Amino acid sequence: MTTKQLKSLYFQFFQARGHKLIPSASLIPENDPTVLYTPAGMHPLTPYLMGEKHPQGVRLVNVQKCLRTVDIDNVGDATHLTFLEMLGNWSLGDYFKKDSITWSYEFLTGKKFLGFDPKVLWVSVFAGEDGIPRDEESAEVWKSLGIPEERILYYPREDNFWGPVGETGPCGPDTEIFVDTGKPAHGPDCRPGCGCGKYFEVWNNVFMEYEFTKDGKYILLKQKNVDTGMGVERTVAMLNGYKTVYEIDTFEPRVKKVTESSRRFNEQSMRIIVDHIRAVVFLLADERQVRPSNVDQGYVLRRLIRRMIRHARLIEMDLDVFDLLVQSIVHEHHLDYPELVRNRDIILDELHKETDKFLKTLEQGMKAFEKCAKIGAISGKDAFVLFSSYGFPLEMIQEVASERNIPVDAEGFRMLFKEHQDKSRTAAAGKFKGGIADHSEMTTKYHTANHMMLEALKRVLGRDEIHQKGSNITSERLRFDFTFPQKMTAEEIEKVEDIVNSEIKKNHPVHFEEMSIDEAKARGATGVFDHKYGDTVKVYFVGDYSTEICGGPHVKNTKGMGGLKIQKEEASSSGVRRIKAILEPEKSK
Repeated sequence: MTTKQLKSLYFQFFQARGHKLIPSASLIPENDPTVLYTPAGMHPLTPYLMGEKHPQGVRLVNVQKCLRTVDIDNVGDATHLTFLEMLGNWSLGDYFKKDSITWSYEFLTGKKFLGFDPKVLWVSVFAGEDGIPRDEESAEVWKSLGIPEERILYYPREDNFWGPVGETGPCGPDTEIFVDTGKPAHGPDCRPGCGCGKYFEVWNNVFMEYEFTKDGKYILLKQKNVDTGMGVERTVAMLNGYKTVYEIDTFEPRVKKVTESSRRFNEQSMRIIVDHIRAVVFLLADERQVRPSNVDQGYVLRRLIRRMIRHARLIEMDLDVFDLLVQSIVHEHHLDYPELVRNRDIILDELHKETDKFLKTLEQGMKAFEKCAKIGAISGKDAFVLFSSYGFPLEMIQEVASERNIPVDAEGFRMLFKEHQDKSRTAAAGKFKGGIADHSEMTTKYHTANHMMLEALKRVLGRDEIHQKGSNITSERLRFDFTFPQKMTAEEIEKVEDIVNSEIKKNHPVHFEEMSIDEAKARGATGVFDHKYGDTVKVYFVGDYSTEICGGPHVKNTKGMGGLKIQKEEASSSGVRRIKAILEPEKSK
């Protein structure tokens, strides 16, 4: 089975059961600073899981492009990927456990679909924890479908409770479905979830009925939701009996090209290159324009590019092969993701620029290496400086050192690297606290202010010049990126503030209407991300002041929002400016 066949079967099955097919959202989460990238299919739908009405209704299906930064260091084994596609179907307050589980069973065992023998299916359900009860309801549904009790396992929170994606948000118990591959058990304790490879997790059905709050409590949501996930690449590999995901149709041509173009064979390096180049292509093609940098999403992109360059050097692969791999990926995925074709030149240009930068860094790093090598050994500290300042991975340091018969303190390096990772995680946890997922009153005010500021920028700087490039909103401030070729003047900043604050004081009512994209544009709505919502969109009206396509939360009236104060206006990247602003409490008369 190919990836296209799996996706087609999945869409066909759920569309026949009333689900509307919606497009994949951006890899960059909209207005959610709790995560750098979209890690799962449910993440872009968070507002609708929380109770917002989706323009396409209450039953949805799609394939979502995802990127998981936590797996970067694991890439190189048989299954881990950074970029992946995730199939999912959702119920937004409509059907719940019985229909969800029954349909999953039908899709897995139906002869027109995946055709598994029911005897190879095992399932796990939530055992109950933190005041959330044991999921007997799901277990009973599985029993009614013929799954015997001995193949229904009760697992704790760490195995069978999903979410939230950020610090707060929708979450709930899940039931996971496993296929017994027929491989021998690794021992008497072998069971689904053990990781030995005998049992393959094919599907995860999450019953999103709780919200995890900032004070650490689980409260029931307004509606009971279903969120499911089936990883495309791993499922296709399993269906075809492959040992690794790199054997499936969307990887095989590039694996062959890298192997043929390399003068040294190293399977791990080959897999890293093939995985990372696909992630890089999708990031550079993304509608929100991620570019290599030393912060946030740009840092991850830079890390992926430099890591694949290092591994290309390790296997002595000509770097010109990257261009061929890019063209192959664009050709493979262009029908599902047309942005790849639109941005092909940008992808190649950015990849070339970053490659040139890193090659210069490598030259400087070699000079630093020679200085360290003069003492006859590479200390852990020296190895870490070569890694952190010049981008040298430990294996490259060891390889160059071995040619000179110089020892490397690898353990000392690993200790410093672990310390660096811990500090980075701590910093990231503080940096990305809060977010739109909590739907707090202040976050909602900032989200509305974000739209009002965009309209003011258009009025002050020119309607045709200003386009939103991204935003990052917490309950404490907003950060807004937009196209503009030069620094704003103090007068321009003051005008924007004055317009927004004047409109806030008019106590505009805020409401939305659902309409087609063409009608929305005819009525003057703005919105650079309109295609992600499907054929029908939600258009928010802030009185007669602004009209914008959006799916997030808004205040019902501008009264009480406070006053907008722009704290900083600076460059974000070439041709893109960034504003940081707060809402100050209204001054008492």
